[in-house]
Amino acid sequence: MEVKAWTYDEFPDYTAPVLGAIRLKTTGDEIGVFHIPNVEYAHLDGIKLCLQILVPFTRNEPERVYPCIVFAQGSAWMKQNVFVQCPMLSRLAVKGYVIAVVQYRHSEIAVFPAQIQDAKNAIRYMRIHAREYHVNSESIIAAGDSSGGHTAMFCGIVEDDSEMDKNIFPGIPATVKGIVNYYGAVSLIYEDGFPSTVNYGLPDSPEGMLMGKVNLREHPELQERGSVECYIRPELTIVPTLILHGTKDRTVNVSLSVNLFQKMKECGKDVNLYLVDGADHGGAEFWTDEVCCLVDTFAKKCIQKIERKGEEK
Repeated sequence: MEVKAWTYDEFPDYTAPVLGAIRLKTTGDEIGVFHIPNVEYAHLDGIKLCLQILVPFTRNEPERVYPCIVFAQGSAWMKQNVFVQCPMLSRLAVKGYVIAVVQYRHSEIAVFPAQIQDAKNAIRYMRIHAREYHVNSESIIAAGDSSGGHTAMFCGIVEDDSEMDKNIFPGIPATVKGIVNYYGAVSLIYEDGFPSTVNYGLPDSPEGMLMGKVNLREHPELQERGSVECYIRPELTIVPTLILHGTKDRTVNVSLSVNLFQKMKECGKDVNLYLVDGADHGGAEFWTDEVCCLVDTFAKKCIQKIERKGEEK
């Protein structure tokens, strides 16, 4: 055989029969996932912020572009383990999504709304580098779990270049087509919102740290400032939202998602709530093929809905 720079199409297939060997059929459309680790997307206040990027690939379409899910990893707003759910998130990636897991400035070094600012800048980064990571820059979904669900929801509420935004990529929008909120810690205003947090609302609690190491029990205005439902009103424009929450969540009371869902419905918003029977705060129940298919269907509808609107214009 000649040694040269073969293309895939040029290279001859091995067809000789081999006694005892079994030939497995393939199509070339099978989807695999690459993990590109520690991609720096921002450097703020001396802090390097990185993304964990999961990129699908196939043999037949090596240059294919995919929708992107920018996922804020939950951590009670404290220092994150951004690797912990990459294996689970790959289950979504194989359905045809680039996943960018966001590291945000945690509450010990930056208070609210720094986490939202970072997630929005991560969206901008993925939009700027869309070609490099095989992303369709017009098809980006915000997602997150727990405190990351809180972050993802605010990404759909906080307007670009507003007081709560801190755009480090001037002229680049951080708009998204939809939001996926996994058991988000979306409200700070209920005493039973975090059933296992015995120091709820105190300066050293997760929510107290988030809002500036203050006693939230004495500052209802800060509780409201950090609560998603307090921003929901009929005139607010917000993209379609999918909420998933376990019915036995000991960390973030499922009532937070129920209240948000009901408020959004009352205000005429496009929102769906799925209650995961018996599930606690996260776990394998949220990454079954059934749930991943729900998220996939939701994301595709969000993207197609926007594309249809564009065609109508």
